[in-house]
Amino acid sequence: MGAGYIYNGKRALLGLMLTVSAFALTYVENFHEFADGNTLQEHDSTAFMILFGCVFLANTGLAIDGFKEAGEINSKK
Repeated sequence: MGAGYIYNGKRALLGLMLTVSAFALTYVENFHEFADGNTLQEHDSTAFMILFGCVFLANTGLAIDGFKEAGEINSKK
């Protein structure tokens, strides 16, 4: 998330914030160990799937928006 905005250069700060958020969500989703020693997927598979679905939707929406923004930038050149 966010790499397209950084590349386009129009909303680079937003892109940076989204990229940092994506890394944080990936950490919680896959690597953070809870008190019982399990990751989120092992600890609560329903919460894992909800988080995975939300991240997938956000990534898809942001990719479409970044693609459209790039098209607008390229059409002005």
